[in-house]
Amino acid sequence: MSIKLFDAELKVMEVLWKEGDLTAVQLTKIMNKETGWIRSTTYTVLKKLIDKGAVERCEPNFTCRAAVTRESVQQGEAEELIDRLFDGSAELFLSAYVSSKKLSEAEIDGLRRIVEKLK
Repeated sequence: MSIKLFDAELKVMEVLWKEGDLTAVQLTKIMNKETGWIRSTTYTVLKKLIDKGAVERCEPNFTCRAAVTRESVQQGEAEELIDRLFDGSAELFLSAYVSSKKLSEAEIDGLRRIVEKLK
């Protein structure tokens, strides 16, 4: 299951992935410090995340827990990007990406290992 998250939602998720379970009050304080958001902004974004199933609301104290992993969101976003811009071709995506970037030997070795695992 892929959940589409927007930039504001990703900001909240990054905090939950980094910090773990937080009460809505704790989350509001962190978001205010990091982004300048007021409480109602954080609560609005949080409600959207709960409605999407990306965050679970637990009691006591309106505790918020990430219901999706960073990796699952990254995978969904990558698949959407490849489908939308490269007609679903990972090869075209990778070619476009690496042709515009100087890769280190370690990155090249990492890509080789990934490809070998796919065989």
